[in-house]
Amino acid sequence: MSLEFVKSVVGAEMQAVDAIIRTQLYSDVVLIRQVAEHIVGGGGKRLRPMLVLLAAQAMGYQGENHRKLAAVIEFIHTSTLLHDDVVDESALRRGNPTANALFGNAASVLVGDFMYTRAFQLMVSCDSMRVMQVLADATNIIAEGEVLQLMNIGNVDIDEAGYVQVIQYKTAKLFEAAARLGAILVDAPAEAEDKLARYGMHLGTAFQIIDDVLDYSGKQDDIGKSLGDDLAEGKPTLPLIYAMRNGTEAQASVVREALQNGQREALPAVLAAVQACGALDYAHGVAQQEAAAARALLDTLPDSPARQSLLILAELAVQRDR
Repeated sequence: MSLEFVKSVVGAEMQAVDAIIRTQLYSDVVLIRQVAEHIVGGGGKRLRPMLVLLAAQAMGYQGENHRKLAAVIEFIHTSTLLHDDVVDESALRRGNPTANALFGNAASVLVGDFMYTRAFQLMVSCDSMRVMQVLADATNIIAEGEVLQLMNIGNVDIDEAGYVQVIQYKTAKLFEAAARLGAILVDAPAEAEDKLARYGMHLGTAFQIIDDVLDYSGKQDDIGKSLGDDLAEGKPTLPLIYAMRNGTEAQASVVREALQNGQREALPAVLAAVQACGALDYAHGVAQQEAAAARALLDTLPDSPARQSLLILAELAVQRDR
């Protein structure tokens, strides 16, 4: 089983979602079209909209609103990317120049706002107060996560629980909402909705931990961003937190100083420290636990290609190299 199997299960529906995205991105304002096309056309795994489609399929949904909601989820995600790259002063995403590098910070922020508002216009068309509540709450939590991350820049005292809170707010919350929507669309019982939502939360947490591991173990061409970006930005991710808590005094000191000062030039020494103290293996193990917890929550779903795909996504979240 692979991502190709997953794509075969939702391939036709993803094409319909892409068509909705293209239509909804249209604006008479030329710069909006240029920036939006740049980031939406820049690749990406489309995991979050795929998750909406798979959850809806797994719950036996027969309508069309799941396609609209998949597009909504992608718009929300994309708008956060535009804003993130401005905040982080990133130059590369998915191996391509970021929108802010090409069009400037102001254009990126404003087009990100456009995509947020377009997402809410589209979700209103689904005519479900419950859907709007879930997506409004998720969007608010994501914004809180962004601010939490900003507050923790260079924070060498943050513990693992604090780190997990940041990534669950900033990243996993949208995965949770995407999976929950599949249950909401069929008016599933509260327990079934809760299980799918928790599956999404664990999946998103595993995904982000591996993202953070790859900044210290991946190859730049594979991960599509500059190696050491997290270090240069002063982000205390799990590999660094583990090294500062469990490495030797020398290893902890190297990581602490580089993190506090955002020293990209210290990346080779930090790499050596996190590898030597087992930080990458530890973080990978935590991600595997999250993925296992996600898989366990699918135990009551009837067997189907969609359920198999959800299981595969949990596996792939921790096995990827990009």
